[in-house]
Amino acid sequence: MEKYKKIHTVAGLKKDQIVNDVFFVKFKKPVEKYKNGYKFELKIGDSTGEIMMKYWGEDNEENVKKVYDSIKQDDVIFINGRVNEWKEKTEISLNKDNTIKVCSPEQYNTSDFIKTSEKDIEIMFKELMQVVGSVNDAHLKKILDYFFNDPEFVEKFKQCPAAMYYHHGWIGGLLEHVLNIIHICEQIAKTHPKLNRDLLITGALLHDIGKLEELDVSTHIKVTNKGTMLGHITIGVQILSKAFEKLDIPEDYKLKVLHMVISHHGKMEYGSPKTPAFPEALALYYADEFDAKIHMMIAAKENAATEDDYINTKEFGNVYLK
Repeated sequence: MEKYKKIHTVAGLKKDQIVNDVFFVKFKKPVEKYKNGYKFELKIGDSTGEIMMKYWGEDNEENVKKVYDSIKQDDVIFINGRVNEWKEKTEISLNKDNTIKVCSPEQYNTSDFIKTSEKDIEIMFKELMQVVGSVNDAHLKKILDYFFNDPEFVEKFKQCPAAMYYHHGWIGGLLEHVLNIIHICEQIAKTHPKLNRDLLITGALLHDIGKLEELDVSTHIKVTNKGTMLGHITIGVQILSKAFEKLDIPEDYKLKVLHMVISHHGKMEYGSPKTPAFPEALALYYADEFDAKIHMMIAAKENAATEDDYINTKEFGNVYLK
């Protein structure tokens, strides 16, 4: 069976380039009529980005639908086509003479389609467990041990991304993001020694555990049905509430940890059901926001395909590139 080695990346595609390569299918648009026949569109991608693919078929709806129906969301496909530009956007075009076929798992490498953290996941997790071990409060330690001594939870936590697109969108991304937040929180606690350091660190460790059920990783990162309907904040509260039913923890501890999860987006317009109501929750919100936004601005600079001094972004407005 032929094994496909990835040659072309979405990020590197140029107008008029011939493409013979494999990509994952993110979603499909239905077959529709056009002037010379029937067509359909796919959103396809790899570890560097996503692009629209248009299949311009013959004037035989049944034949085009047969090609369309052979492809499912999340499939990996091999295509032969050409890069075009339409309304200043790059896309890949195929017609009935081009190749488009679904690949079996043995024919591609999953690593071509989803990024993994540039940092060593096992080394990061070892550091995280040292942080868990540094929490002295007996009740908070009991909560953390419940999760981080569970092999199934740990394996999911190590592999989980932090997001689809915005920041740390790769395998190990959540672990990397949480460690960054912990580093920030440690400095905040040193600067403001009246803060309960153990509570702050516990919130940092657990604030995003809902993402373990919100996000799914196959050949790409996608949001689960549960994630779409509930979101990671609600899911995180559910996970913690189930744990608290099994743990002998004072009610005040439960409420504070739950509140830190509920309020960690800081503002209601950012998705927080409640705004931070005590200093440790406020510190966690700003640490989380700080890490995510710094990462996003650095990525905007690194991915800017221009020689201009500035780019304009939806998130930050003008970003200076020099």
